[in-house]
Amino acid sequence: MSFLQDLSFFSMGMWSIGVGALGAAALALLLANTDVFLSKSQKATLEYLEDIDLKTLEKEPRTFKAKELWEKNGAVIMAVRRPGCFLCREEAADLSSLKPKLDELGVPLYAVVKEQIRTEVQDFQPYFKGEIFLDEKKKFYGPQRRKMMFMGFVRLGVWYNFFRARNGGFSGNLEGEGFILGGVFVVGSGKQGILLEHREKEFGDKVNPVSVLEAARKIQPQTLAAEAK
Repeated sequence: MSFLQDLSFFSMGMWSIGVGALGAAALALLLANTDVFLSKSQKATLEYLEDIDLKTLEKEPRTFKAKELWEKNGAVIMAVRRPGCFLCREEAADLSSLKPKLDELGVPLYAVVKEQIRTEVQDFQPYFKGEIFLDEKKKFYGPQRRKMMFMGFVRLGVWYNFFRARNGGFSGNLEGEGFILGGVFVVGSGKQGILLEHREKEFGDKVNPVSVLEAARKIQPQTLAAEAK
């Protein structure tokens, strides 16, 4: 009888442990799909962006201050998380679809990458219709640099983004650093300021193209801004 009781208690104990482990796993999954553990973004200031050093991707690169990108006509700028990422390529294609309308507004479209590995940037260019520059110090990914590590792979939103991009025909590779999150900026001309700042909160968290275009329409070319004064 004692043996049967011990066996019964053992079975109940194992069952309790199993239920507890299952409950802990469910709680962890639930928390991973909230914003509780996401890296908090810190908004950039115009002064911060202006002072960023960028490089051209030519054989003999030129280093210049980022403010050159938007000084006269403003700019739409994508900080690319990873050129080989199919989610980044999808967002690049979305932004590039706006280029005819941006051209009408006289607003250029640019991208910055944080590294240049083999042909990754070259392979990204069919998806992105603007000029691309190198941000070696990863300043466009700050002021507070944020990362999403492997938690991203248990977030339902990320899996939704994966399927959306795959269904859209996008593919990619695993080359390069892909944990530092990117974003999109719309910056006005001169000192007009940052008109839109979208910080990627998880892999594949795209900016809304409609919001980008609305912000771009608010840009005053430098000549008009001067006349307004």
